[in-house]
Amino acid sequence: MSKKHVTVLRGGISSEREVSLASGSNIIEALKETGYQVSDLVANDDLEQIIQCLKEQKPDIVFNALHGRFGEDGAIQGVLEWMNIPYTHGGICSSAIAMNKQITRILLADSGLPVATGKVIPVHELAHQDPLPSPYVIKPIEEGSSVGVYIVNETDAQERKKRRQKIIKEWHFGDNVLVEQFIPGKELTVCVMRDKALTITDISSGTHVFYDYTSKYTAGESKHILPAQIHPKAFQKAIDYAQQAHKILGCYPVSRTDFRYDNSQETSDHPGALYILEVNTQPGMTKTSLLPEQAQYCGISYPDLCSWLVEHAKCRA
Repeated sequence: MSKKHVTVLRGGISSEREVSLASGSNIIEALKETGYQVSDLVANDDLEQIIQCLKEQKPDIVFNALHGRFGEDGAIQGVLEWMNIPYTHGGICSSAIAMNKQITRILLADSGLPVATGKVIPVHELAHQDPLPSPYVIKPIEEGSSVGVYIVNETDAQERKKRRQKIIKEWHFGDNVLVEQFIPGKELTVCVMRDKALTITDISSGTHVFYDYTSKYTAGESKHILPAQIHPKAFQKAIDYAQQAHKILGCYPVSRTDFRYDNSQETSDHPGALYILEVNTQPGMTKTSLLPEQAQYCGISYPDLCSWLVEHAKCRA
C-alpha cells in the first residue's frame, strides 16, 4: 500500500518565517526518505492562494511546519478544520491557549503549577515606571522563539527608564505587555510525546543572557546537555510538571515546556525552585531544535519523528 500524500506547510508571515522555512525543508527531506509522497507549500500573506494550493495538491495530511502568529495560534488550524484536512500538532484550542502567555499562566497557576511572579500591563505604563522590582523580563503576550523578549536589570532608575523607552521603540507589543520576575539559574526544557516526557535538556546560552532567538537557531551559540544534571527531585518535578501542562492545555500529540530553574538555594536534601515559562505546541524542527534532539536521545531518529507526527495527524471537528 502506498504511503500518504503529505503537504508540508511552511514559511508564513510571522517573525519566525525563516525558522519555519528551515524546519520545513528538513521535514520534506525526512518524509521523502521514509517513503511519503510530499508536496511543498510555502505560505505567504495570501490566504486564498494557500487554500487554492491545498485544493490543487489534495493532500491526505498537512504537516504544519509554520511558527508564530497565524501558524501556531489556532488560525491556520481553523482553516484546515474547515477544509477537513487532518494536520499535525495542536488543534485550534490548545494552539490558541499556548500561544497566549497570559492565559497559559492563569491555567497553569490555577492548577497548582509554578509560574514566575508577573502581570499584564498597558504598554504606555511601561514607559513611566518599573512594573516590578529589577531585574524583570518584558515579553510580548503572543510570540514564540523568544522574539521580543527583553531583560531589564540596570541598577539606576533613570537608566531603566531609558531602557524601557528604547524597548518600546524597538518592538511593537500592541496595547499590552507581559512582565515577569527574572528567575536566575538554569534554562531547562522538557518535550512530551503523547502523554510521556522524553527527558530534560539543560540549555547553556554561552555569552547570551538567556536562550534568545540567536542562541536558539545559530549553530554553536548554545550548548545542550541531556539529560540535565540537576537535583533528582527537581528532575522528577520538571518531568511531572511538563506532563501536567501538556494535559491541562490539551496538547496533542507533542509539546515542549520551558522552565527556569533557580538552583541558588539547592542542597543535597532540597532541590531548587522550578518555574514554567511557556508551553509550545509546535516545537521547532531545525537541525538545532530541542524536540528532535530529545527524540534522538530516546532512540527516535529525525525521519521516524516526522513520520510519527504524520501518523498522529487528525482533525478535531
